[in-house]
Amino acid sequence: MALTAGIVGLPNVGKSTLFNAITKAGAEMANYPFATIDPNVGMVEVPDKRLTRIDTLIPAKKLIHTTFEFTDIAGIVKGASKGEGLGNKFLENIRQVDAIVHVVRAFDDDNITSVTGTVDPLDDIETINLELSISDLDAVNKRYTKVEKMAKSAKDKDAQEEFEVLKKIKPVLEEGGSVRTIDFDEDEQKIVKGLFLLTSKPVLYVANIAEDDMADPEGSKYYKVIEDYAKKEKRRSYRCFC
Repeated sequence: MALTAGIVGLPNVGKSTLFNAITKAGAEMANYPFATIDPNVGMVEVPDKRLTRIDTLIPAKKLIHTTFEFTDIAGIVKGASKGEGLGNKFLENIRQVDAIVHVVRAFDDDNITSVTGTVDPLDDIETINLELSISDLDAVNKRYTKVEKMAKSAKDKDAQEEFEVLKKIKPVLEEGGSVRTIDFDEDEQKIVKGLFLLTSKPVLYVANIAEDDMADPEGSKYYKVIEDYAKKEKRRSYRCFC
């Protein structure tokens, strides 16, 4: 079964460029907001040298390497949950992915339009994370009332357990936080996984840095901001030039 990831970020930060670099799919790239409307989906095979070595010892009729499916969705802007830009309806296309790839602009270039009018990686990250939280809160609120009734009236054990998890999640999302920051035991984690919440997924922050910063990315003030944020979240950050 393929591993899956959804690519998110503000418009014009390099999401489709990264998608094309990984998948060779040839998705449209343009210097204007919302060049991507319909989601782009691409599959990549991930060769494993260990599998090849095993095949030399125990020959197989066919080698099947792991595949990774990437979905590139339209850029999200501040207020997307209220209909700004193209809204946040495209987030539904990545609810069931295994991980989120969050592309962040980390370069200055007057020729590439910034929807915010400035380059501020921290603000961009917080904008996207807040929109994901709001989307999750909407999903949790819809589930909350239904499960609460089932838990109280039917004395349904499964509903009671899910309701306890929802009670832990709801206040965090109301504060604009992420579900992945909450500690869950093994049974609770199974329930959370079934909710398909965007902020419960592992995140890979990708800093799209300038070509001039490739030799010394650590010297880029923008990259450092993204790296520090990722460390604070105990996530991984990677640099790329798109």
